[in-house]
Amino acid sequence: MTITPLAGAARAELASLAPERRCDRLAEISALFHTAGTVHLLGRGALSFHLDLAESAVARRGYSILRQLRVESEIRTYNRRAFDRAARTQLLVSGSPHSIETLTQAGVLGDDGLPLDRPAGKVVARPCCRSAYLRGAFLGGGSLSGPTSPHLEIRTPLHAGAAFVRSVASAAGIRMRVADRGSHSVAYAKSWEGIEAYLSAAGAVETVLALEERALVAELRAEANRLANADHANLVRQSRSARAQLDAVRRLERDGALARLAPGLQAAAELRRRHPSLSSRELAARADPPVSKAAMAGRLARLVSLAEAAGDDRDAAA
Repeated sequence: MTITPLAGAARAELASLAPERRCDRLAEISALFHTAGTVHLLGRGALSFHLDLAESAVARRGYSILRQLRVESEIRTYNRRAFDRAARTQLLVSGSPHSIETLTQAGVLGDDGLPLDRPAGKVVARPCCRSAYLRGAFLGGGSLSGPTSPHLEIRTPLHAGAAFVRSVASAAGIRMRVADRGSHSVAYAKSWEGIEAYLSAAGAVETVLALEERALVAELRAEANRLANADHANLVRQSRSARAQLDAVRRLERDGALARLAPGLQAAAELRRRHPSLSSRELAARADPPVSKAAMAGRLARLVSLAEAAGDDRDAAA
């Protein structure tokens, strides 16, 4: 799982929040195990549990919660063998009777001691527990990118785990979707509203503010680019029109037709010749007496039309 700066900031903020209630601790630990945990059989029915985490801050957070639940754990670091050999952190939990009892209460294990695909609904029965579960899910398997292509997803080993994240989010008024990607499943949101709602429910208020700021900057930059492109296109069109008008004036003058035109057309031709780069609005303001932009544009268009007609007549005579 790639860690973007935005995801790292969100995880750091969430890892700094300390759940005060036991039910919240159980819900958060449940989410951590269902997104990043594995169960290992040691023989003779003995169990051990591993949380494989991308950041040490998350491991310390899990260690702190387990300690508050009086569950012994140990933090270890290692380098991945594949890809970039990035450092990873593991949180190891022994299968002591108290650990198994606590993880059963958290919905990690069933009453028969076997791992559950998803916790029971009672783990997230309260709004505070749902927030804690969403927080733990992001800490254990979350990624976040933006602002140009906003995307938040929670990765889980099983489809049932991703579907449970979606149901918890839905109970909190957050719309997410689930997708299966071969070796894992994800619950994800692509809209700014869904992403901000998820992070707000999880407690990442500062990250939400940063997202809103980035989105605003991106929107302003896009609008500035749009206006700049529109201005450039207008200048190009204006330049081409002025060039065509100036060519028409020269052609009419060369053929002796300009002197036979109405005074208004002659005045427009003279203004264009004197000011080849001005717009129709600026030429209209310089007319004596001043005329409207539409009137000036009409006279200039008439000059171009007359020059083209004269050219067609010459071609026909030839």
